[in-house]
Amino acid sequence: MRSPPETSELDTPSRILMGPGPSMIHPRVLRAMSTQALGYMDPSFLEIMDDIQELLRYTFQTDNEWTLATSGTGTAAMETAIGNIVEPGDTMLVPTNGYFGDRMGKLARRAGGDVVTVDAPWGEPLQPADVADAFDEHQPDVFGFIHAETSTGVRQPDVPELTDIAHDHDALVLADCVTSLSGVELHIDDWGIDAAYGSPQKCLSCSPGATPLTIGERAREKIENREEDTGSWYLDLDLVMEYWGDERNYHHTAPTSLFYGLREGLRLVAEEGLENRWERHLDVAGELREGLQALGLEPAADEEYWLPSLNSIEVPDGVDDTAVIEFLMNEYDIEIASGLGALEGDIWRIGCMGYSARRQNVACLLSAMEDALEAQNFDVDEQTIEA
Repeated sequence: MRSPPETSELDTPSRILMGPGPSMIHPRVLRAMSTQALGYMDPSFLEIMDDIQELLRYTFQTDNEWTLATSGTGTAAMETAIGNIVEPGDTMLVPTNGYFGDRMGKLARRAGGDVVTVDAPWGEPLQPADVADAFDEHQPDVFGFIHAETSTGVRQPDVPELTDIAHDHDALVLADCVTSLSGVELHIDDWGIDAAYGSPQKCLSCSPGATPLTIGERAREKIENREEDTGSWYLDLDLVMEYWGDERNYHHTAPTSLFYGLREGLRLVAEEGLENRWERHLDVAGELREGLQALGLEPAADEEYWLPSLNSIEVPDGVDDTAVIEFLMNEYDIEIASGLGALEGDIWRIGCMGYSARRQNVACLLSAMEDALEAQNFDVDEQTIEA
């Protein structure tokens, strides 16, 4: 018989999380997650699910009945949306301007869809004219776009223009709002978005594993009228909504503690108010952006489509991006991240999300970044004088 392994009591380091996610979990969310579990069909637990739905409708700014938390991470929500909406033989239009648009395409292919692309350089948003041209050429059934591209720090403007183009071609619109939900202005119904998903561990400052998802009536109708079942039983929204809807039929084991935490995180959104929350992210991230520029560091994204919740910063010539990341972690317990995909090594990605989006965190990061740059022989004073 194997001997039991020797392990110590869990003691995680205290970090200031300013990377692309997760953000720091709000203390109230932590307290909520420590609450004793309930049964999955307990009337009190079903009331918690109802609360989550109503709070999510506010946070998404939607009246969609099919609004819920998927039992899984953001990628599970992406796969749920795509796997239910895209049927074999459907054509899905996806962007090429970031890492997560590419992931949309991969999941659409696994759902049996034919994937076509609308192009834009990494670090730039889609242009409505290019989207219109892609629709004229390919006539897609579904159009997916990234509202807040985590790999590049770019926010997609002109969303109503894009949805109008899609609807003029009788296509459904799916939006990735992982890094924007509750931190950047978003209006699901007013902007004509047919389906969208977010993330709990970014601007909501919850733990990953219970991910917001909303499905509009046009998308719901397509899902309910599929000719064949979706390839995943676990993610089949027709079945999942029997648990979240009026039927209350058990479908799978819900992540109880994560639902508690998500409910509390959404309560915090409602208490602060969406407009105030959007403004806080904008103000605090603006101070971060200005402070980094004062150190001689330049934003990679133009201000016109800058994403306050995820700031992409160019790595100066002669500076080792990884060494700076390691210095911040080892000397200050601050987490930031390097670029992803095509921008790996070219940018830092600095999050300013949820409970992490506080002025004291920005002040700590700016002071630590100055030391990290000087350790790389980057003359901050000279950059400041030249600026």
